[in-house]
Amino acid sequence: MAEGRRKKGSGGGSSEGGGGGWEVTYTGFILIMLCFFIMLCSFATMEETKVMQFVKSFSRAVNILTGGLKFVSGSEVLNVSSDIVDKKSDIAKLMKKLEEAAAEAGFGRGEMTIKKTSEGVVMRLSERILFERGVAVISDPAKPLLAKVASIASSSGVNIRIEGHTCDLPVRGGRFQSNWELSAARAVNVLRFFTEVATIKEDIISAVGFGEYHPIYPNDSEENRAKNRRVEIVFSVEE
Repeated sequence: MAEGRRKKGSGGGSSEGGGGGWEVTYTGFILIMLCFFIMLCSFATMEETKVMQFVKSFSRAVNILTGGLKFVSGSEVLNVSSDIVDKKSDIAKLMKKLEEAAAEAGFGRGEMTIKKTSEGVVMRLSERILFERGVAVISDPAKPLLAKVASIASSSGVNIRIEGHTCDLPVRGGRFQSNWELSAARAVNVLRFFTEVATIKEDIISAVGFGEYHPIYPNDSEENRAKNRRVEIVFSVEE
């Protein structure tokens, strides 16, 4: 009889132990709510631009491509534009000035891009708005834009590096024997133009030619090769 009671009691204890699962569920719910409120508090103290950057990044990550967008092979994932950079920072102000200069000169994003990188701000200009194919002489339509950029560079007071880039197609004819020489000559000519139209200290500006060795897209089509033929103006701005 006593043994039967002990067994019954043992079984009852086992039943009570099995019913404790609600505590785990409740604890998990509390932790989720805590994380939610922590996130809300962090958003309340974040700057507006950082929240916008988070929202845009998140929407790009979870959204299905629409509007004819497609995946493109290359070294870039997302260009950081001035609308998702701290509006009060020197980087945002510089990017805004460069965007306004490009708009006033009549150039769109298909011909130039302005982005934030780990070095600062990079203004990328396609070959077709600066030079003829295989030529290092700056075209006349590009000079008003370069003059505006030179003025901005002069007032910024930061170090400036002008980079020349080409695609992988070999240079045929003309005065240049390699893409290295062509890219270097283009960078130097932009530098010379800057120093002629604006007062820029010689110790803060430099030029370099990379030839075809720093492509941003695979050299597997004429469209991608055209994107690789470019000049980049790098403003070394610290955040």
